[in-house]
Amino acid sequence: MPLALLALAIGAFGIGTTEFVIMGLLPEVAGDFQVSIPTAGFLVTGYALGVVIGAPLMTLLGTRVTRKRMLMLLMGLFVVGNVVSALAPVFGVMLAGRVIASLAHGAFFGIGSVVAADLVAPQKKAGAIAMMFTGLTVANVVGVPLGTFIGQTAGWRTTFLVVAALGVVGLLGVAKLVPEQPKAEGVRIRHELAAFRNVQVLLAMAMTVLGFGGVFAAITYITPMMTEIAGYSASSVTWLLVLFGLGMVGGNLIGGRFADRRLMPLLYVSLGALAVVLGLFTVTAHNKVAAAVTIVLIGALGFATVPPLQKRVLDQAAGAPTLASAVNIGAFNLGNALSAWLGGLVIAAGLGYTAPNWVGAALAASALVLAVLSSLLERRETGKGRIVTGNSPEPAPVKAARH
Repeated sequence: MPLALLALAIGAFGIGTTEFVIMGLLPEVAGDFQVSIPTAGFLVTGYALGVVIGAPLMTLLGTRVTRKRMLMLLMGLFVVGNVVSALAPVFGVMLAGRVIASLAHGAFFGIGSVVAADLVAPQKKAGAIAMMFTGLTVANVVGVPLGTFIGQTAGWRTTFLVVAALGVVGLLGVAKLVPEQPKAEGVRIRHELAAFRNVQVLLAMAMTVLGFGGVFAAITYITPMMTEIAGYSASSVTWLLVLFGLGMVGGNLIGGRFADRRLMPLLYVSLGALAVVLGLFTVTAHNKVAAAVTIVLIGALGFATVPPLQKRVLDQAAGAPTLASAVNIGAFNLGNALSAWLGGLVIAAGLGYTAPNWVGAALAASALVLAVLSSLLERRETGKGRIVTGNSPEPAPVKAARH
């Protein structure tokens, strides 16, 4: 794997840390600005919405510059956003800083996925994408717990300054290690938008929303579930999240390895198993050991879908992959927001803290249905002699194909 992937992974590590570390620092931030915890929660919601909006916006703005230069600009924007958050005199300014940083998130992973895939041979594309996303998964194992510890001991502002420094390292790494690629000629906004007329692209993005949404339906409410149901102390939740992060790392690497060989079968297995495990979590959440094992499995199965889904979008939008890739990153965050909302609804309805697990199981099962539908449609189109750019066991026969 090229060293350029290391630079992309460092940037991903910083982005992953700033996205999730705020969850462990909400009490400190709320106390400092004298706002309620629910109000401080807007720092999480605002970031997620910023990713959804920023992914297509920043990608379209970057169509006139090279991908390397755009990645550098995005890391610069990320640094600025975290510095604004660290120095914010009032809550509103910190919220603005969070949104500024979030605007870089989707486009960085979207453009970075395209760059990573272009750096390696065709049969290693998913592995390269997974290598970049390893930075995001490792952030949940190392960056988030360490950032939370720093914030609780040296102040939350120090955490965001450290994250900004990580952004600087990522920027320098991109500048030094990522090769300069010529700007794609003839790329226009209309050309990039054309990818969304492909039903396979839309199905892959819907799988992203539902599949990863299933993960966050459970994980969003992991603290009350583990403290009230499993019997863990509040201080143990951080280590449970580390276990979740370890599962994410393993699942991401496995997904990257097998997506290059059998993409759709991998999605069938991971989404199906994820639905089953989330359903079982309603039972295993009542036992400490079983709950901990289940959390690892949810992280592994959930992130095993990330490289294949991202590669699926790149394959199906081969003519204009950059915008589609970035929008798919926004789809992950849309799934997070949707599942958190649905999970909150079932808890508010009095169904208990384990009820979001059933929501997650239903979302994952729905993603599996879409995966089967996508494969059936692809086989039908292949049988008609049309060229299909997805993963298939053998090249499709083409007879007098017209474009």
